[in-house]
Amino acid sequence: MEQMRTISTVAKNLGISSRMLRYYEQIGLIESRRVEDYAYRVYDEEAIRRLRQIIILRKLRVPVKQIREIFGNSSALGVIEVFESNIRELDEQMTALSTVKSLLSRLVQELQEKANLHLQLDYLGDSSVFAVVNSISFPKNTIQEEKSMEDLNKANEILQKLEDKEVRIIYLPPMTVAAARYSGKAEYGVGPEATGIIEKFVYDTELLKIKPDARGMGFDCSREDLRVEAGVTSTAYEAWVSIPENMEIKPPLVKKTFSGGMYAAHVLRDWNFQDWRLLREWVSESERYEEAGGPCFEEILNYYNLMNNGAKMEDTQIDLLLPIKEKTK
Repeated sequence: MEQMRTISTVAKNLGISSRMLRYYEQIGLIESRRVEDYAYRVYDEEAIRRLRQIIILRKLRVPVKQIREIFGNSSALGVIEVFESNIRELDEQMTALSTVKSLLSRLVQELQEKANLHLQLDYLGDSSVFAVVNSISFPKNTIQEEKSMEDLNKANEILQKLEDKEVRIIYLPPMTVAAARYSGKAEYGVGPEATGIIEKFVYDTELLKIKPDARGMGFDCSREDLRVEAGVTSTAYEAWVSIPENMEIKPPLVKKTFSGGMYAAHVLRDWNFQDWRLLREWVSESERYEEAGGPCFEEILNYYNLMNNGAKMEDTQIDLLLPIKEKTK
């Protein structure tokens, strides 16, 4: 049987971001597949082989636009022409950089000879040197505006923190739910296994016809405190869907009552779930809120439309919900 892998598994194994993986799929460089009775799109061996080719070409500084040309060109001569064009561009860069290196070496030599004199950069004012430097031409797009390390560090610090406007405070109402739990090991992860059971239940019972406002969510129940940790592999997951209070539920599903509560909410931006850490840091630094007990939910947004459109992975949006309470004064 051909082995299939989820987007998070492929991203981790190949060392690229899930966002970049989805971008490659969006522009048509790779394709994912649907597996019957499975909630998430997966990649087969052919897609993974193509991804390895893309990664190698990108490391060889081949632009994405040219990679599309290469994959769409059945002629070896056409591909050779693309590579030769890149080689010519690299030669131009190397020539320009060699000139820069020579000029810097000459400048170092001049300064060393005049180390005991007042610093003067007469060499740089020489008309012949100006003519050489002015003639240096780098290929287009090889020189980018530089940022200082201080600017980069500030930008990185901002990216690693959630702003107040990015976090919503919501209240989950009390509800009756059908729950499915899966624990152990699974080829695609325990979360999709539990969610798949719920999705089958929704379709089999035509739940959305009698409850169009149904909500789908789940949580990692691997650890006793029911709190997720970014980067920790889940071994047990429980998925929920809200149902009418009088609806009968059959095994393996379990009928439960949820009492509701207040949550800090943030839309998941990347499928590696590092946003959980950022959300918890936001709460820990909040002057008004602190963490409360209970599971940290992953709620599927726009549940009605998503399920009616086949629960496609590329259409799935998830809200991270961290239980909170107001600090006592």
